[in-house]
Amino acid sequence: MKNKNDYSVRRLGDCHKIADFRELARRRLPFPVFNYIDGAADDELTRERNTAAYEAVDLVPDVLVGADQLDLSVEIMGRRSELPLMLSPTALQRLFHWHGERATAAVAEKFGIWFGISSLSTVSIEEVGANYAGPKMLQYYYHKDRGLNAALVERARAAKFDAITLTVDTVVSGNRERCKRTGFQTPPKFTPSNVLSYAMHPLWAMNFLFREKFDLPNLSTHVAAGSGESISIQNYFNSMLDPTLNWQAAEQLRDDWGGKFCLKGIMSVGDARRAADMGVDAIMVSNHGGRQLDGSRAPFDQLAEIVDAVGDRVEVICDGGVTRGSHVVKALSLGARAASGGRLYLYALASAGEAGVDRAVGLLKDEITRAMQLMGKRSVSELSRDNLRWR
Repeated sequence: MKNKNDYSVRRLGDCHKIADFRELARRRLPFPVFNYIDGAADDELTRERNTAAYEAVDLVPDVLVGADQLDLSVEIMGRRSELPLMLSPTALQRLFHWHGERATAAVAEKFGIWFGISSLSTVSIEEVGANYAGPKMLQYYYHKDRGLNAALVERARAAKFDAITLTVDTVVSGNRERCKRTGFQTPPKFTPSNVLSYAMHPLWAMNFLFREKFDLPNLSTHVAAGSGESISIQNYFNSMLDPTLNWQAAEQLRDDWGGKFCLKGIMSVGDARRAADMGVDAIMVSNHGGRQLDGSRAPFDQLAEIVDAVGDRVEVICDGGVTRGSHVVKALSLGARAASGGRLYLYALASAGEAGVDRAVGLLKDEITRAMQLMGKRSVSELSRDNLRWR
């Protein structure tokens, strides 16, 4: 994915859209780390399609309606969100910048929006729960180790997390060819083919080597990969995650948790209906950022039929491909409760830590606000499909 405009982006002040943060992250990260964020499965067709899908739909504004007083808030899984935007849970954040999940959590709390941490987060469930009051979810990977599975639930409950979100599209790893080519592992493993890139980014290397020791604290009590053993994400998923995950296991997890429960990775109407029948609170229409099944449909393209099928019974969140505030407005117009994404803030995190995430979310807030005003809408509830036209 190339920046459409050939502007020089060398500092945070040069970043005026999500694509700019991507370019700054590319400059500041060793190439194996950047390509882990940026890459996807196979030919990366789905990864590109996730954003391109929004371009196939045009906005049709209303005018002369007085859009000076806006209310952009929505309720998601029982918590008020000041924006219809969520920061999707992503793994390994302290690899991208030493601020890691602490930066993401702080910015989400500042803007009053949902965020999530991964089971593979680099800051513990307990620390996040103790220090950040905003709405938060634990992205739950279903492991073969039943003791680990149970521990994650209990730790999230003790830390007063608002929801568990079970990832259902990762029973095995997608074919992430960029990671294979760069030799990316976590923690990073230096090889003859990549060591020069790490050496050419001394600030990143110094922070990684001499700040807080890299760890996956939610896993380290149960698996070696959580306590410093280097492993590729593909090998971790294929060796540690349980491919027998099914609807019965999901229902058991919901019952064990007993709180707000979301399924992430729903793409078919049939699965959406079954999730609604099961009584989940929300579903995230998501293809894991194109990192699992290449050739799959974009969440935005699949959104309308899923909303039509279950939108009256379950909150539908459109996850992936969001790079503009207008994308959020389009998803809401189709009936999504909110839109979410990971790369939209990971590039910013890699660029400048908490300051980068703050700027990225602030820009998206401004874009959503401006788009709503130009659409002639004072609240999210006023958006509808009447405001959209397909090319």
